[in-house]
Amino acid sequence: MGDPRKLKKRYERPKMLWDKSRIDEEKGLINEYGLKNMRELWKANTQLRKIRRQVRGFLVLGEGAQEHASELMKRLKKLGIIKEDATIDDVLGLDVKDMLDRRLQTIVYKKGMAMTMKQSRQLITHGFIKINGSIVKSPGYMIGIKEEVDINYTKPINIKAGIKTKDIPEELKQPETKVVGEAEKIEEGDENEE
Repeated sequence: MGDPRKLKKRYERPKMLWDKSRIDEEKGLINEYGLKNMRELWKANTQLRKIRRQVRGFLVLGEGAQEHASELMKRLKKLGIIKEDATIDDVLGLDVKDMLDRRLQTIVYKKGMAMTMKQSRQLITHGFIKINGSIVKSPGYMIGIKEEVDINYTKPINIKAGIKTKDIPEELKQPETKVVGEAEKIEEGDENEE
């Protein structure tokens, strides 16, 4: 059978765990991106920290840095974290928000498939979202640019069901539609037939 693989943490805790300003900043990000807990934010921070560490290692090489960093740059462009014309210095300027913007939960919300970030997370964990025909139940899944086009519902649903109107952001609220009477519908149908 063999020994089970040794699991390692995918995140690093902050050095000063009880720093008030850091906690307030993290709470703001958690509310903005609808994260479950601080660990999800710490995972994004750790991913970003590893990328920066690699880039600083490439910069030590001097003039050959661009050649050595090409594989990393290609991967970041594929994920949509940096733009096509980005340089190594742009990678050092990345922020945690750049990483959080590429999560499946954020993409589903920004595409308008969910009314709130919390609803986006719920749709994903309950199996209502598919990518390229396969169901993905992880809200933290990093979406590539090519995959972003293929995000769909697994079955038709009403995303407005069960949401209070005060929770819906202003930009997603739609104006009320005018109710058309039966006589007007019939007249429109007659005009279409001619």
